[in-house]
Amino acid sequence: MPVRDLTTIEGARPVRLVGYGLVTGLSGTGDRVTGGAGARHTVQSVVNLLRNFDVQVPAELIRTRNVAAVLVTAEVSPYLRAGGRFDIQVSSVGDAQSLRGGVLWMTPLVAEAGGQALAVAQGSVLVSESGSLRNASRQANSARVSDGGVMETSFPPIEQARETRLLLRDPDIGTAQRIVEAIKTQLRGDAKVEDPGSVLVELPRGDDGPAFLARIQDVRVPATAVSRLLVDARDGTIAAGADLVVLDGVVSADGITLTIGGAAQADSDAEALPTGARVRDVMEALRILRASPQQTSAVFLALRDAGAIRAEVIVR
Repeated sequence: MPVRDLTTIEGARPVRLVGYGLVTGLSGTGDRVTGGAGARHTVQSVVNLLRNFDVQVPAELIRTRNVAAVLVTAEVSPYLRAGGRFDIQVSSVGDAQSLRGGVLWMTPLVAEAGGQALAVAQGSVLVSESGSLRNASRQANSARVSDGGVMETSFPPIEQARETRLLLRDPDIGTAQRIVEAIKTQLRGDAKVEDPGSVLVELPRGDDGPAFLARIQDVRVPATAVSRLLVDARDGTIAAGADLVVLDGVVSADGITLTIGGAAQADSDAEALPTGARVRDVMEALRILRASPQQTSAVFLALRDAGAIRAEVIVR
């Protein structure tokens, strides 16, 4: 595995941006507000927006079921320059039922509240589609805009020091030591382990520093595999190794009972799997039970806590 997949360079951590905006063009599924009641911030935002175009409308006359107030978030590389594009996420901050079919109005993005606008975002929002009507409404109040963000300014250049640190994505003393050994063996470079999450590398003087750092990124490291199971609590997507085995046990979570290596249950919301079942078998059982993404997450977390899954379970 190359070093670039195991580490990040110190000082190159991503920059998080945030903004407050409006999604317009909704088909009656926006914030339920009528001037004097409901999400008043949406009404005031529309009034302010129209005022910028010299259109004066009293707040009490505003009806905004086709508008939703949203929080806009993004994460960008510190090396992204002015004009660079990036994906953004939007999520409702009012009581909108759905953002489907809406368009994000031009929204300034800042790195901290009250700070200078570093980028702007706008574009058609894309809501994640679900195969289940029961789960569709739970996902419709958040969405993304592909390449909807545009940098308005460039970040200050990161100065190249004589020494730099490689920060491990998953701190581990063994992996850090293997990175050091690989750099010394393959590039004859000077590197040392500082702690389980950091490797200090000495760079050549002059213009050779950046080139040497680029070569370090391509150094192959014999990293040990780590079993992981990823569950998306929004749409139920699960990613795991095909042969990840689930040990015998019983889990009951959020109205669903799953037995592995035991007798079948009489309950219609129960399912039994044989000894030696794999994660894919659990996924199929949950599909048969029509489990929601939240129920799916709860089941796998419970199996992990009970020791039935010998892997890192990540819910996002």
